[in-house]
Amino acid sequence: MNKLNHVAFIMDGNGRWGKQRGKGRNFGHLKGVETVKKIVKASIKSSIPVVTFYVFSSENWKRPKKEIIFLFKLIQNYFLKEINNIIMQGIRINILGEINKLSSDIKSTLKKTSAMTKNNKKILVNLAINYGSKNEILNALKKTKKINIKNFEKNLYTYKVPNPDILIRTGGHQRLSNFLLWQMAYTELFFLNKLWPDFNSNDLKNIIKKYKKSKRNFGKI
Repeated sequence: MNKLNHVAFIMDGNGRWGKQRGKGRNFGHLKGVETVKKIVKASIKSSIPVVTFYVFSSENWKRPKKEIIFLFKLIQNYFLKEINNIIMQGIRINILGEINKLSSDIKSTLKKTSAMTKNNKKILVNLAINYGSKNEILNALKKTKKINIKNFEKNLYTYKVPNPDILIRTGGHQRLSNFLLWQMAYTELFFLNKLWPDFNSNDLKNIIKKYKKSKRNFGKI
């Protein structure tokens, strides 16, 4: 049976979910946060050590300005209100991405949250914010003096974090969207037609069952 160390999520479909209900894209983003909370709890229950959520890509800056402002306000307000609950649940928050390019208040909130949760051991929750895998790879290459795989990987955001065993993408699209391209060389990929706010713990359990039954050769027979 395959060991499960890391599950990554592309949370696609929040905006469409809100629009389908006549309440707008931002309503979908609000519901998407609730799904993240449920999935983190389910991951703790399933003893998954690491989960990674693709929150905001380096390409998402092309979205309408009002939506971008709402998204970052949502992220900031969540951590300001929920930090004590996060600590009580033993959740460690880690940020992947170029956060130095974010506004000072958002950057401060993210850094403070990471610092306040750094000793938590129950689960590591990576949040990919202003993240693009191509930029991560280029930046890692620039920092690597003697280029080999081991030295290169030391300069990735995910250094010392196991590569994802599973990627789950909701929303019906079957693509990686510039997410953890290096790290997902041998990841098992699961694409769902469900929109992210409709994804639930039973969906996660069913995928884990399929993963544990799959044969992972890593190039061997």
